[in-house]
Amino acid sequence: MKDIIIWNNSLLDILISFAVIVGGFFAAKLIYLIFTKIFGKLAAKTESTLDDLLVEKFKAPFMFAAIIAAIWFAIRRLNIPETAETAIGKIYTVLITINFTWAFSQLFSGVLQNILDRVTLRDDAKLNKGMSFILQRAVTYVVWAMGILVAMHNVGIHIGTLLAGLGIGGVAVALAAQDTIKNLLGGIMLFFDRPFNLGERIRFAGIDGYVMNIGLRSLRVQTLDGRIVTIPNSQVVDNAIENVTSEPSTRIKLTLGLTYQTTPEKMDLAMKLLCDLPKTVPSIEEKTSANFMEYGDFSLKILFIYYIRKSEDYYKTQSDVNREILRLFSEYGLEFAFPTQTIYTKSEA
Repeated sequence: MKDIIIWNNSLLDILISFAVIVGGFFAAKLIYLIFTKIFGKLAAKTESTLDDLLVEKFKAPFMFAAIIAAIWFAIRRLNIPETAETAIGKIYTVLITINFTWAFSQLFSGVLQNILDRVTLRDDAKLNKGMSFILQRAVTYVVWAMGILVAMHNVGIHIGTLLAGLGIGGVAVALAAQDTIKNLLGGIMLFFDRPFNLGERIRFAGIDGYVMNIGLRSLRVQTLDGRIVTIPNSQVVDNAIENVTSEPSTRIKLTLGLTYQTTPEKMDLAMKLLCDLPKTVPSIEEKTSANFMEYGDFSLKILFIYYIRKSEDYYKTQSDVNREILRLFSEYGLEFAFPTQTIYTKSEA
């Protein structure tokens, strides 16, 4: 095999380099097994969750490092042109920097996630899960931005000149990206204002649903119909937001009309039956109000106000209340009014 020359390298050297590359992939698989079977089990035995996060997050960077190291050694032992060697050297400088950036990003992400998870689980937490997710992303973006700048510097790109050029075109970029900047600022405002958390139900601008994700650019809401709606953050902060989940109870106003044949005693009975509804419908709160409000065109109107408990079903509770009112009024002979007119005519002799 030494006598067979391919691209200034013997066939034996090429096969050995190929075997080194294959060995790198086997080494990556071995690293995966070590992290999963050994480090993972050791971390699972401790009370801290930080070591479990670090084991999971460091696994991929170490596997990638084994693969690029094997490819580097396989190429270095071959005879290649100087220009190709220089280009490959720059590529590997970037890859190594990116791999270190990846590892540092995973390290910071794991430590920060562990801290934020403990903070958000506290009863008096001032940081919700959605906001902690945004903070993790922001830190990750900063680490990667620094890593990319270092990689560019290592391959000979002058960062100062690049930043100066970006400064000249910054105005044009800002004008072209106004909506993106508004959405980013909206995400920051949501981070500090914290009007809602993940999983909470909100209403705004005709949208009613549960918060699924809070990002730096947009908000994702699952409507009551099950559809996912993505809304730019700038629109969220520009509208009045109603946090349905945070309200202690839901106030319901119900107007009932009784016939004009209703006696004062029966009117009092009707209002008493309405105020006693929490005894038979446990999904509403004790605070109820029933008042004889006005003489309508066709009926004597009662305004009934009750409150649905926070944990109860909104629509089912209203159905239960309406059904119980119908049952009680029928049982006690209280008649609902419907639009009628009585016309009296005067005859002349």
